[in-house]
Amino acid sequence: MNPLRVGVIGAGRMGQRHCRVYSTLRQAQLVGICDAVPETGRRVAEEYDVPFYGDVEALLKHVDAVSLATPTPSHFGLAMQCLAQGVHVLVEKPLTETVEQAEILAQAAEASGLVVQVGHIERFNPAYIELKNVLENLTVLAVNFRRLSPYVGSNTDVDVVMDLMTHDVDLALDLMGQEPLSVNAYGLAAFSGYIDHAVAHLCFGSGPILTLTASRVTEQKVRSVEVTALEAYVEADLLNKSLSVHRRTVGEYLNHNRRGVKYRQESIVERIFVPTLEPLFLELQHFVDCILHGSPPQVSARDGLNALRLVMDIRNAIYESMSVMTEEAGHVRGAIGVLV
Repeated sequence: MNPLRVGVIGAGRMGQRHCRVYSTLRQAQLVGICDAVPETGRRVAEEYDVPFYGDVEALLKHVDAVSLATPTPSHFGLAMQCLAQGVHVLVEKPLTETVEQAEILAQAAEASGLVVQVGHIERFNPAYIELKNVLENLTVLAVNFRRLSPYVGSNTDVDVVMDLMTHDVDLALDLMGQEPLSVNAYGLAAFSGYIDHAVAHLCFGSGPILTLTASRVTEQKVRSVEVTALEAYVEADLLNKSLSVHRRTVGEYLNHNRRGVKYRQESIVERIFVPTLEPLFLELQHFVDCILHGSPPQVSARDGLNALRLVMDIRNAIYESMSVMTEEAGHVRGAIGVLV
């Protein structure tokens, strides 16, 4: 079988990572790079010894599939252009800039018969994959997602909900397999004019309560999922790729040391083996396999639409709560002024 000819549109930080992984896949061949900044595009193209294309249409004539790693506002137009040329496409998250664009793109993707995959990379995190396996036999009561980062180095072009929380929104929808019945969210702006710290509570019909916290005002980088179940408490560290299961013991276990001191063990901790595989490698390998075998992607355009819709609901709830608090603060200041 001839290798799949792939190209990368967008040679920024994420686009360069796609180039690196594609260059290592046995069933794919990186054949071209396109970027709006010729100097950047040519430099990356030279690094991987492939042609640089200053025009997207020119690149699409030489590829079977592309990774779209450009700024979000360009996703919709470029993805639609790829579909019109019969090219499979992986679109980095978020799928589009607006829900309306995502709805059109999802419909076009389903009608095209082409593979359109969205880059919600945490779906391919080995720690998350093993977490889903563990949860199959548990009665989940609550899930707490935490995604924290320092402000320095964060993507400050968008708010923290769009930048960071969108990852966990997709995981929440994947875990539950349904839309939430209600959304409550709060946030604040600390360093920028956007939301820098956000907390969202999602309630589902099946019972579990999900809490999502995203922040770029912490000095510690955290990517974790904590699950409270009837049978166990589970901790997944998506950053360090570890998974622990805390279970109650049946009965009571007493241990005597040589000095006659008794130790009581009330629970046991299982350390689950997590393969040391790169999520981006698994994601792009899955994209290539879906094309070669004609199978649907694990993260479809419809999944990207659902995640974006929920992200927008959370953002709207936060901005509404912020405006209410601002208005109430104004009333308080006015009342104080009257008293003075």
